[in-house]
Amino acid sequence: MTALEIVRIPVLSDNYVWLVHDSASGGTMVVDPAVADPVLEAAAERGWTITDIWNTHWHPDHTGGNAAMKEATGCTITGPAAEYARIPTLDVQVQGGDTVRLGNHIASVWDVPAHTAGHIAYHFADDGAIFVGDTMFAMGCGRLFEGTADQMFANMQKLGSLDDATRVYCAHEYTLSNARFAVTVDPDNEALAARLAAVEAARAAGEATVPTTIGAERATNPFLRATSATELGRIRALKDAA
Repeated sequence: MTALEIVRIPVLSDNYVWLVHDSASGGTMVVDPAVADPVLEAAAERGWTITDIWNTHWHPDHTGGNAAMKEATGCTITGPAAEYARIPTLDVQVQGGDTVRLGNHIASVWDVPAHTAGHIAYHFADDGAIFVGDTMFAMGCGRLFEGTADQMFANMQKLGSLDDATRVYCAHEYTLSNARFAVTVDPDNEALAARLAAVEAARAAGEATVPTTIGAERATNPFLRATSATELGRIRALKDAA
């Protein structure tokens, strides 16, 4: 099985849209298109035709490009069944336990509520990749807009069960602010201090800092490292107030 080609497309102020291509089948999937034009252009530059959109949750900066991309390409849009009423462009509704595919590459759907009530993630186990939307970020997690610390703690526990090498494709470039916050709640973590320095250098050079890996997050992410929902909730409240 050929490896997936995954392209990072920066849009808006800090969003990343992920363009995912399977050369064997010719299928091309987009994760969480905030807008359409830059994604369509990136696909066209590579001679790819977008066949699918996969949404992780309903927020407009993750679904705003759906309608225009569907009109341009006729692609099929898949997303969380629990948020169908808030994503009117959906063609296929999925929930935890379902599977979706791009060519011969199969992803399992995870329910990861907390940031939104119906948030899902897509895990390509055989490819060592997971698309997490706004559930996990490099050294961070999503705000608890529609869920609880208990739910987010459960999400972190599940993500933490993955292999260290698993690549985590999140939807925002929040790494520098997350790292600067993380050192305030985990000041004795040498791996975190080293990562903050590396991220500061990367951002100063205009470089992206994601995808990350489960191993990197296990060593430096205070939300993944939290030992209880109470601790995660306390850290999240501090981050919200920062």
